[in-house]
Amino acid sequence: MKKAILAKKVGMTQIFDENGVLTPVTVLQAGPCVVTQIKTVENDGYDAIQVGFGEKKERVTTKDVSGKKVIRNPHGAGKAEVGHAKKAGTTPKTFYREFRLENAAEYELGAEIKADIFAAGDKIDVTAKSKGKGYAGGIKRFGMKSGPSAHGSKYHRHAGSNGSATTPGRVFKGKKMAGHYGHETVTVQNLKIAKVDAENNLIAIKGAIPGPKGGIVVIADAVKA
Repeated sequence: MKKAILAKKVGMTQIFDENGVLTPVTVLQAGPCVVTQIKTVENDGYDAIQVGFGEKKERVTTKDVSGKKVIRNPHGAGKAEVGHAKKAGTTPKTFYREFRLENAAEYELGAEIKADIFAAGDKIDVTAKSKGKGYAGGIKRFGMKSGPSAHGSKYHRHAGSNGSATTPGRVFKGKKMAGHYGHETVTVQNLKIAKVDAENNLIAIKGAIPGPKGGIVVIADAVKA
């Protein structure tokens, strides 16, 4: 059975196994998530489930058609989220993600997905937004070589030549230059689950994963395991 869940990054710590071997792990608050929509080939052209995670206040959520007021917000994108959640028998959620699963029909609308769908030793893929570094130069952003460090040099970390002469007479798209660094969607494959605390919905993953503390993470079965 294909599995996937939304989680929140708690932070890093370390655990010891029965042999006393230390393992650095990243702790995630995995769920509970709620299945808010089931898509089928007949209705939507493909099989998938939509999952909601994190509670959201109804007063800042778009209302259904019976409501008096519809508030547009980035999370709702103009949709009637309250009515959408009521169809699944749940409350509005902060985050929604869609998982294309071959066995989507096996899930039920309104069903909860918890950390216990995974077990220690499972191989997973983790997708998250990397930490944003703001505006950065070419040395930090791409590891470019710096200029001479001597006192007489007027060139230390500045960008070098950007283009050729008259031909082509322009800078090609994709040229590595200074700019916004980080805050990109990153997927790390074939990570191993070190421990699962089903009671508290916590998952400990061996090693580090992208993103800051409190960032939203997608955990799914490894595609190359």
